[in-house]
Amino acid sequence: MPGIIEEAPLEIAIVGGGIIGLSLAAGLIKQNVKVKVYEQAKSFREIGAGMAFTANAIRCMGLMNPDIVSALRSGGSVATSLEKNDPNDYLRWIDGYNRRRKDDPSYEKLMCKIDAGYKGFEGTRRDQFLEALVKVIPQEIVELKKRLDTLEEKPDGRVQLNFTDGTTAEADAVIGCDGIKSRVRELIFGSDNPASFPRYTHKVAYRALVPMENAIEALGEYKARNQHSHIGPNAHLIHYPVANQTMINATAFVSDPNEWPDDRVTVVPGLRKDLEQVFADWNPCLTALIQYLPEKPEKWAVFDTWDYPAPYFNKGTVCLAGDAAHATSPHHGAGACCGIEDALCLCTLIKEVNASLQQSKSAAAAATKKQALSSAFQVFDAQRRTRSQWLVNSSRRVCDLYHQPEWGVEAKWIKAETCFEEIRDRSVKIWSFDYDAMMKSTVEEYGRTMGEAAALDGAVGMGGNGAAAQ
Repeated sequence: MPGIIEEAPLEIAIVGGGIIGLSLAAGLIKQNVKVKVYEQAKSFREIGAGMAFTANAIRCMGLMNPDIVSALRSGGSVATSLEKNDPNDYLRWIDGYNRRRKDDPSYEKLMCKIDAGYKGFEGTRRDQFLEALVKVIPQEIVELKKRLDTLEEKPDGRVQLNFTDGTTAEADAVIGCDGIKSRVRELIFGSDNPASFPRYTHKVAYRALVPMENAIEALGEYKARNQHSHIGPNAHLIHYPVANQTMINATAFVSDPNEWPDDRVTVVPGLRKDLEQVFADWNPCLTALIQYLPEKPEKWAVFDTWDYPAPYFNKGTVCLAGDAAHATSPHHGAGACCGIEDALCLCTLIKEVNASLQQSKSAAAAATKKQALSSAFQVFDAQRRTRSQWLVNSSRRVCDLYHQPEWGVEAKWIKAETCFEEIRDRSVKIWSFDYDAMMKSTVEEYGRTMGEAAALDGAVGMGGNGAAAQ
């Protein structure tokens, strides 16, 4: 609207108080934005499993707010490799199924080792990182026990959030960071649209934290203190150190031909004896490690958005980020990293929105908050959707390669091993993401979008005179 200058700070509601939601909030409070985080749980508490971030993702955190990196490090993050006289991190895939040396039953052939660079990965416990991250956020911006019911646009262009407890809130924009079962995603696309819901990938995961001394006893010192993926037919097991090298995070993934019985309940008690059966013929290192898992480890059904990806990430001033936008299986270990990239892109855009709303009163046509935010979220969709949905696809692909039945057939070992060139290329594409180029392109595209909108407003404003002249 010509001549209108928005002076009140932007108000943004973030639905979901997980790692991506809180990281985004930490970034936005640096942009003079009034942020509120609405979390449906009674408290901030992640499952105590591990996770890892690439060096690139950690740099993105620092660009948003250095306190995020401090929270990560205070949560006990450590490099996932600990090789003597070598500061770099590596990803390693080893043959966990075949006994290739009769004189050494614990030997596992190294199939591939990819250099991720200096501190290429840092592993941490989810719960410890989240606890530290909560302390970065002012307490007053967080509201717990707020389960979103519906969203509605008000006559003034703001968005009203209606919660199941009967309370309401308003904001200039809503960003859904509410995870794989996102209510915001369902509200954008509708309950009859398959893109509103994730689907079962036919993989289950058994996750556990194992004390380092037990891991060393089972795996040996080198394997225990360094990341390894043990691959074989229809299953694989990955582990890496966390909690200042006092524990390892171990996750076993198993193929499941059946349908998951209830997609509303995706974490159920598992049985260690089921894992013992799956890995009975595998390397004795793994069978020994499995003995240190709880008798009833949690069994996670792996869901993702591969079957029906979101056709867009925003609808006006309502936007999706992280798993709410592009829930991926964890086989690249990069889902949260991709969500951090999302958060940096959004922080970059909101900075530009603030700048566009601070135009001088002599401006010919200053944007309203609704116009500026809608344009920003359209740019976010254009910048982030292709890469993030590629990650969903790629994660499925690499798990299929890890689980090739050919690993169990000696005559097909060479065929199976040809997969690692592809895995290497996919991994490097994740690690080498140019976030500087993303930020630059984001700023340029937002400027173009707003310039086109202003030109259109100007043309509409002069339409009467132009028509009369003709």
